[in-house]
Amino acid sequence: MKFRKKPVVIEATQWFKMGDHPMVYEVMGNPKEINGWIRIIPTGEYAIKTLEGHHIVSTGDWIITGVKGEHYPCKSDIFEMTYEVAE
Repeated sequence: MKFRKKPVVIEATQWFKMGDHPMVYEVMGNPKEINGWIRIIPTGEYAIKTLEGHHIVSTGDWIITGVKGEHYPCKSDIFEMTYEVAE
């Protein structure tokens, strides 16, 4: 059997930097001792919590808000092949 995806209007924001989407956070690494202080150093990566767990977000990814209010990232090339602007 073949199936066609139902037409659904979604909200999406293209992500480039912190502040572009409120659900994206900076990934922190393991605790490290620096000059006698315990510090948690950022990894330089960013992520978003999804229904399936935490997923890394890269520059240019789209953050999609799903039909149940969930959020997930989508690579720009896949987004452009899958979605078009809704009127």
